[in-house]
Amino acid sequence: MEIFKRAISATLALLLLTKMCQGLPPETKALCNYTITIETMCTKGADTSNKISLRFGDMKFNDVLIHHVNSKHMRQVDPLEPAVYLDEAPKKPFQECTVDEFQVTGLCVEEPICYMYLKLNGDDDWRPGVADVRMSQASHLSSTDFYFRRYLPRNVWYGSDMCRGEVTPFGIKQERKVFSEKAILKSSP
Repeated sequence: MEIFKRAISATLALLLLTKMCQGLPPETKALCNYTITIETMCTKGADTSNKISLRFGDMKFNDVLIHHVNSKHMRQVDPLEPAVYLDEAPKKPFQECTVDEFQVTGLCVEEPICYMYLKLNGDDDWRPGVADVRMSQASHLSSTDFYFRRYLPRNVWYGSDMCRGEVTPFGIKQERKVFSEKAILKSSP
């Protein structure tokens, strides 16, 4: 009988601990490293010196928000062979006909990354091409390619959400994604 009581107590304690951990604020959840690759198109005037913000996440709404991704610039890579680095010294990101790589840290996703949004803050235009997110710790959670290939509107989130969709006679119906301020994580410099 005593063993039975201890087993029930241990089970209840585990359930209580699990419930408590589910309500933890985002700052106390695990952090992961991500490598983001963003191509800038070769169109005249496609480059920008504006600040770019980025957000991505998974179906469970694990949202990673990076303000001013420009400051996380790692290197430029060869567009034809991404494994070849053009220069190890960081250059100004988002120039015409370049592919830039950024290293960021954010909340860990639990499922494959299925949405990405970019936000252009400033006065000049920018025309990104293809972007992707690779997760260092779990490559199976990395994203597929996100295609932009047009000038971004200014001061609004613009992107692609491939998480959920219902096929209707009128096209793919997407659930509306509403971002809350509680998901914001200050990224490390």
